[in-house]
Amino acid sequence: MHPYLAELIGTALLLLMGSGVVANVVLNQTKGNQGGWMVITTAWALGVFIGVVVAGPYSGAHLNPAVSFALCITGDLPWSELIPYSLAQLVGAAIGSGLTYLIYKPHFDATNDADAKLAIFCTAPAIRYLPSNISSEVIGTFVLIFVVLYMGDPVIENGEKTPLGLGALGAIPVAFLVWVIGLALGGTTGYAINPARDLGPRIMHALLPIKNKRDADWSYSWLPIFAPLLGALLAALLALHLS
Repeated sequence: MHPYLAELIGTALLLLMGSGVVANVVLNQTKGNQGGWMVITTAWALGVFIGVVVAGPYSGAHLNPAVSFALCITGDLPWSELIPYSLAQLVGAAIGSGLTYLIYKPHFDATNDADAKLAIFCTAPAIRYLPSNISSEVIGTFVLIFVVLYMGDPVIENGEKTPLGLGALGAIPVAFLVWVIGLALGGTTGYAINPARDLGPRIMHALLPIKNKRDADWSYSWLPIFAPLLGALLAALLALHLS
């Protein structure tokens, strides 16, 4: 599989699960209605797991422009790959959220809460206060990127440190990382920590014929792009300094 296609499919799977669980929790007459934050954060983490399992062998499973950006800074990804990777992730995120709409369309139609419908596609702050909102996304993404940069396969000490590949099990630490970020830090802004995850679905919300929808909150949309990239920059620079 081509790396760009792997990023597209992996990110689409991530958003299908992530948008899907929010739809299941917030839309009317679903089996999971009012399931709560634990259900949402758990499904997002498991969505990361399956995205990494599928895309990992082919692209490294960034699934996030902030990850790709950080890897460019550390020299692990050529700068020429940043835009293609990011576009693949953006398109994948849009596709995943679009599929969520198709699956849950009757429940969208049965729900009058326009804010809840928007929340299925993109993040919004619980309290709109930009200094706090920016710092939440910067710190959350910093934790994600800094820990990811220190993750590696276990090795067998045989004089040359042979990597011990764990296959799909290697995706579990990333899933746990995203899970704890959501549980510990996600209550302020909804922990976008991923520009494609927020922007692609936000565009889909604007384009889809959703019944009784509101605007896509474009005045806030820059923050889940800028702040995660800033967090990624700080994490990559610190990792380089410590290496």
